[in-house]
Amino acid sequence: MIEFQFVKGKPEYLQIAEQVQLAVAAGRLKPHERLQPVRELAARLALNPSTVARAYRLLERQGVILTGGRRGSRVAEATAGDQMLRQMRLRGLVSRAVCEGLAQGFAPDELEAALGLELAAWRERREKGAADQPAVRPAAQAGRLNRFAGSHDLALEALWAQARRLHPGLSIEARYVGSLDGLSALLHGEVGLAGAHLLDEESGEYNLPVLRRLFVGFPLCLVTLVEREQGLILPRGNPRRIGGYADLARPEVRFVNRQPGSGTRSLLDHSLRRQAVNSAEIQGYDRVVSTHLAVAAAVSEGSADAGLGIRAAARAFDLDFLPLARERYDLVLAAADRDCSPVAELLTVLGSAQYRAVVGQIGGYDTSRTGEERRL
Repeated sequence: MIEFQFVKGKPEYLQIAEQVQLAVAAGRLKPHERLQPVRELAARLALNPSTVARAYRLLERQGVILTGGRRGSRVAEATAGDQMLRQMRLRGLVSRAVCEGLAQGFAPDELEAALGLELAAWRERREKGAADQPAVRPAAQAGRLNRFAGSHDLALEALWAQARRLHPGLSIEARYVGSLDGLSALLHGEVGLAGAHLLDEESGEYNLPVLRRLFVGFPLCLVTLVEREQGLILPRGNPRRIGGYADLARPEVRFVNRQPGSGTRSLLDHSLRRQAVNSAEIQGYDRVVSTHLAVAAAVSEGSADAGLGIRAAARAFDLDFLPLARERYDLVLAAADRDCSPVAELLTVLGSAQYRAVVGQIGGYDTSRTGEERRL
């Protein structure tokens, strides 16, 4: 049930329609889900029934809902309203980016110029195509191939350690900034290696659909690091009796989140939309940390009752774990860099039986596809 909120100076029927649109766009209202009857909703909101009826008529014209018949008013299946909802969701994404930029002190003109520059560069890459493009943008600094940026994982820590033992001169500078920021660093030539586990909501596939949209004209090599379990990290014994995403919205449950742009945050937001859980009701949704171990540490010290993360992090802190998803973590690099040092040495270590054995001891990983390469 939607909890409507009204402001002065704007027609109430428009506010009802907009809040229903937002609920559908966010996944809190599902296709075929019934809305409250006109008179019932009007009584709950202390409004004239004609006001609610007008809002429903507007939503029907927009293709968001269907009215009439024995089933009453209900959310439409994939319809003409999809485009409008897509636009609303896009505006929400842009709005968050604008707010973050303004909060960091950038002027509106600076934000507009930066967005225009990025879009122009993307169109140029798309139009010129892969044949005329370099594999990655020229590196701004030397030593790019020794740098990694991307999502955190304990299997990565094991990879760096194993590589240093087998190749004492090999050094990797790792920054754990989340999947999207890691891919952005690769796209801009700041690093030679990125790590990602980004779920494409439409296809249900990891990484490839996102990479096709971001790296237009840049041949890539994807190397599977591991397949892993994601789930809720909980205190021993699960004292809050948390059984899934819906329980995160309970008022007594304190949550610790991952930063926007991380694959874990994307998985959480996708799952909340699918299960119609309102993130605004989750205590701690805005409390963010940058690694799985930091999530587990918050639960272990008692400042949080739950956090989304990998089984290996829960195991490291001797915590309970509720598995909710299985995902693939890929290393991403320019295809032209595949056989360059130190990337080649690192991938040799990754494909070794010795490395698989080390990861197997950590727990929570499937290494049957570790080292598998794909080209894009």
